[in-house]
Amino acid sequence: MLMHTHEARLHALRGELKARGLDGFVVPISDEHMSEYVGAYAQRLAWLTGFCGSAGTAVVLAETAAIFVDGRYTLQVRDEVDGRFYAWCQVPQDSPAKWLAAHAARGARIGYDPWLHGKPWVETVRKALDGCGAGLVALASNPIDAVWRDRPAPSPAPAVIHNDALAGEASEAKRAALAQWLAEEKLDAVVIAALDSIAWLLNIRGSDVAHTPVALSYVIARADGTATLFIAPEKVTPALVAHLGNAVRIAPRDGFTDALAGLAGRRVAVDPESCVEAIFATLAAAGAVIDERRDPTVLAKARKNPVEQAGHRAAQARDGAAVARFLHWLSIEAPKGTVTELAAAERLHQFRRETGDLRDLSFDTISGAGPNGAIVHYRVSEATSRRLDPGSVYLVDSGGQYPDGTTDITRTVWIAGASAPPGEVKDRFTRVLKGHIALARAVFPRGTVGSQLDTLARQFLWAAGLDYAHGTGHGVGAYLAVHEGPQRIARAGGGQAGTGQELLPGMFLSNEPGYYQPGAYGIRIENLLLVEPREIAGGEGEFLGFETLTHVPIERRLVERALLDEGERAWWNAYHARVQAVLAPLLEGVARDWLCEQCRPL
Repeated sequence: MLMHTHEARLHALRGELKARGLDGFVVPISDEHMSEYVGAYAQRLAWLTGFCGSAGTAVVLAETAAIFVDGRYTLQVRDEVDGRFYAWCQVPQDSPAKWLAAHAARGARIGYDPWLHGKPWVETVRKALDGCGAGLVALASNPIDAVWRDRPAPSPAPAVIHNDALAGEASEAKRAALAQWLAEEKLDAVVIAALDSIAWLLNIRGSDVAHTPVALSYVIARADGTATLFIAPEKVTPALVAHLGNAVRIAPRDGFTDALAGLAGRRVAVDPESCVEAIFATLAAAGAVIDERRDPTVLAKARKNPVEQAGHRAAQARDGAAVARFLHWLSIEAPKGTVTELAAAERLHQFRRETGDLRDLSFDTISGAGPNGAIVHYRVSEATSRRLDPGSVYLVDSGGQYPDGTTDITRTVWIAGASAPPGEVKDRFTRVLKGHIALARAVFPRGTVGSQLDTLARQFLWAAGLDYAHGTGHGVGAYLAVHEGPQRIARAGGGQAGTGQELLPGMFLSNEPGYYQPGAYGIRIENLLLVEPREIAGGEGEFLGFETLTHVPIERRLVERALLDEGERAWWNAYHARVQAVLAPLLEGVARDWLCEQCRPL
């Protein structure tokens, strides 16, 4: 009997596990750097299950299996993963640890790849399995790799230099600050495994991960100011060698494990959030003194310097003009009933390419018409692409990677037809808008953390008994990861990393409340923000606020004006006046006329 592709792959994995004497295996979306987005060679979960989201884990036992996703992917996982082979589980209500404790037999040996999991995860799952008499087994090689016959090789693309004129600070200065920190903390070295941290520290970029300009590598930095970059030889160019200088030694990437073993007796800082269990195990076996610390580059990277801020504003203007051209085009073509989700996404990509500065998209465009818009992280394909029907809601979440900045914007659009937007849609849209405005206008004392602001964006939905199952804001990199920590605006707890991080001047954040009606439509309004000092006459202490960085019209046809108060209407009008001032010089002809019409006072 012929098997479904993913059924056959699951069968092959189970055969490999049996041959190794294993009763189960855990498959995360991860790579050796704990990245959110991973290269094609590391897409093991997608290969095994068909799930294409950016966060998820599968657990495979001999007779049963489950896949775990968060609220962003509740609908998507049902579309992409066959429920005959995998139980659909949602975190944080459920977790691989809880599920294994309930399903693993006493004496079962559950394998995991220590190069794909963090130390906290291993400790949690091991404890859960101990409680049911099963065991967690670190494997020397990944069993999926043994059955994935056509698995892609890691990217051979060269690492490239990110000029100081764009970075705003030389790598030498960053490394000197890092060495000073090590000396002050009485540490000998720090292991840096996060790809965006390495890119920031060394002022390099790459193309090894789709949509994130990083190069596969590791760094060990030392208190004497020297560092070693572990990177595949084919990725090293004479320009890179000259850029890094004598203080940075370049070694083959496959020499990283031996270098860890060479740190015996040294005090080494290691971040459990970005360094996998294998790094901790290797250092411990060598006799290194491990000091668990946050990656010391993370906070410095998150606080953008004035050059990075200026670059981001330039990128936002360029990107905003491209998105405005797209929305103008959409206003003409979509009502004809011939535009599909795929066609719309490609046309938006083309407008960005026409800027001449686009290096990549910052993530796969979410182009969701009607019910597909209710899938929070929907990924359009030939099989799922819908037509943008007149008289319906269309959600498009997209972004670009430019040498001077990373963008991320969501707009929800009414596709004009014979009927006006339904009252329910306008009500939900306006409640999302009110929450967006409340967060954009927030003023808060120094020391405020992201979870304290999350309620501002949800309050108007909550008043109607409504909510959304994702965070309100994430950090954004400077020509780096579109999702960057440590800052985040979301509910506290529930595994939401970063919600306890103090918001500091220079941080970029998204502002993206939403509402989703399964099977009908999705609504989200997203701009990017900059945390900035806020002077208040007569104020006591230091206060902060937000500068809105994204400039693109918001869909006025979906606004229920009676629900907006005077201050909200004033924000809308001031925002759109600024949109027109920024974008009008970059547009011409009918596109410029359309922009001016959209920016009229409400």
